[in-house]
Amino acid sequence: MRGMSESDEALVELIARQVKARLMAGGTGPGYTRASLPIVGPGAPPSGALRDTPCHDDPVTCNGCGLCVVRRPWDVQALVGDGAVRIGAGPGTGAVNEGLAKFIDHTLLKPEATREELLTLCDEARKHLFATVCVNSANVAFVARQLKGSGVRVTAVVGFPLGAMTPRAKAFETKEAIRCGADEIDMVINIGALKSGDLDLVEEDIRAVVEAAKPHPVKVILETSKLDNEEKVVACALSKAAGAAFVKTSTGFGGGGATTEDIALMRRVVGRSMGVKASGGIRTREDAEAMIKAGASRLGASASVAIVLGAKDAKSAY
Repeated sequence: MRGMSESDEALVELIARQVKARLMAGGTGPGYTRASLPIVGPGAPPSGALRDTPCHDDPVTCNGCGLCVVRRPWDVQALVGDGAVRIGAGPGTGAVNEGLAKFIDHTLLKPEATREELLTLCDEARKHLFATVCVNSANVAFVARQLKGSGVRVTAVVGFPLGAMTPRAKAFETKEAIRCGADEIDMVINIGALKSGDLDLVEEDIRAVVEAAKPHPVKVILETSKLDNEEKVVACALSKAAGAAFVKTSTGFGGGGATTEDIALMRRVVGRSMGVKASGGIRTREDAEAMIKAGASRLGASASVAIVLGAKDAKSAY
């Protein structure tokens, strides 16, 4: 895998299997330490996916509508990456965006964002057909009205940018954002709980948002610049176990952004049943293409227009 040594890959396999075993055993409380994980050797058989994320609450309810290009774009992108040259879709799907724009959540999260700037954000999203616009939950209703009928979805951030809120608070914010028109949720993980080894709380936090958001997809922001490799692997495994649809690198406010090494690591852990979103510091087409090549299926950027137009040295305006 690009950017990782054989020892790194063995570590990924080991921790992912150990976290799954720990979750299945039902014990990941505050007393957890890395040393207390069950011992599973690197040569053991792969554990497989922890959990898939269906379009609906129950995969049995899937009626084969063919709208996976809309509801599960990460799966379609995985199929294309594996060699598919044509994807079937049901009637009413609409045009499927081509090029870099379809990967991008056009982002404006700075606290001083004005209505005029939000209008510009929406105008640009309609023009270039970005996947979504990503805004703070207070701005969801406004941008949802602007984008109605455009085919561009709305992403709301939850627990942003620190992640240091209770699961109930994040769940409430999620429900409110969806009530206002959000189609996707990007939540910040409880970083302190993760670094303290309280995996039970980390999973509960993610699952509370996933349940509150159903059937809308949830992306879990790890804030990778604050984590070591083992913590990144554990965070990805817990996100998958809790039913999230994506893992995401960064808030853009945490002092670090996406790296191709982190994207490759995250993709290695979650496999092809989840999306991986690169966010933070993506300013050029070359940056975007490098992230996609490393395994990203979605990009978060404020320099989105510069990226799709191929401009150089665009400034971030998160």
